[in-house]
Amino acid sequence: MKKTLFAAIVAALFAVGCTNNAAQPAEGAAEQATITSSDIAFVKADSLLVMSDIYLTEGVALQKKLEAAQQSWAKKEQGFQYEAAQLQEKYQKGLITTLKAQETEESLNKRVQNYQQSMQKEAAVLDEENFVLQNRINMLVAEAIEEINKDGKYKLILNSSALLDGSQALDITQDLLKIVNEKYAAEKAAAPKAE
Repeated sequence: MKKTLFAAIVAALFAVGCTNNAAQPAEGAAEQATITSSDIAFVKADSLLVMSDIYLTEGVALQKKLEAAQQSWAKKEQGFQYEAAQLQEKYQKGLITTLKAQETEESLNKRVQNYQQSMQKEAAVLDEENFVLQNRINMLVAEAIEEINKDGKYKLILNSSALLDGSQALDITQDLLKIVNEKYAAEKAAAPKAE
């Protein structure tokens, strides 16, 4: 699940587009654009994610929450398996009646069903928290890209995961990271304080 959260957020970052604020040629104009290296930039999205303040605080906290839930689920499931094995052993040794074994098994099955419903609800809440975090990160990155390209300087901003080679001079990851962190700090400052 830890890698799932990271992979999901990185994948969501790939979906964030780059808007081009440069003036568009008039309709019908046959203008050919010449693209130079200064028109192109790339971003190391995975690095941007793991170095961002929002991920280091909220993302890591959510990851720990997910891991704790998974450990709790595994422990509970092991407990049920142990109970079922103990019941089977008692029955096979003739220490309980068939009726008592059936009643205990039914009770155990009901507890397992209740637990599974509870686990599914908890998993749904965690999935929703992950979805909201992904959307917030996407929004911050999109706003940072828009801000860094407000003058339309870049005609193309690439994700470095698809990049085979490129000059470090074209890497705008640190510039974007700075803006993302500033926007996150402003978002936190503007949020109402929990009392």
